[in-house]
Amino acid sequence: MIRAAFFALAALLALPAAASPVGDDGLHKPDWLRETFKDLREDLAEATAEGRRLLILVEQRGCIYCAKMHEEVYPRPEIDALIREKFFVVQINMFGASEVTDLDGEVLTEKQAVRRWGVVFTPTLIFLPEEAGEDVTAAQAAVVSMPGAFGPATTEALLNWVLEHGYEGDELFQEYLARRLAGN
Repeated sequence: MIRAAFFALAALLALPAAASPVGDDGLHKPDWLRETFKDLREDLAEATAEGRRLLILVEQRGCIYCAKMHEEVYPRPEIDALIREKFFVVQINMFGASEVTDLDGEVLTEKQAVRRWGVVFTPTLIFLPEEAGEDVTAAQAAVVSMPGAFGPATTEALLNWVLEHGYEGDELFQEYLARRLAGN
């Protein structure tokens, strides 16, 4: 009986934490999201000053893949810790009307910005460099984008690959991922 209780407790502890609450806009609102004026120039400067990487998280109401990420991937302790400690995350609603100021100074609605960036899938994670020119959009400045939902291993590897500036080297992300999965 004690043994069964121990295994039940161990199974519960192995599960990710509960998903974040959902806001009035239908999007998940984990507490690591940054509430900003969505001026990406300011957000990039603030992220860099804090020693973090700016991550734009594009999502939409009713997205089952967004929910999967918030319920099964982001809550995992190792991924949650990486996001909290190393990333400055700004959420963009694919169909939202809030103003976004792109890196080049263009002011658009969230919906217009998403279209401008060529984002067609949710969730999409757009990782920006520490510095970007004043004449580029977020999509042009991005070091990598992850369209769609991926499992914990791939997501954690991508977060680390970005932090390690893997995009600057000769090892493609897929090679990096395969090496990590092989334990090298």
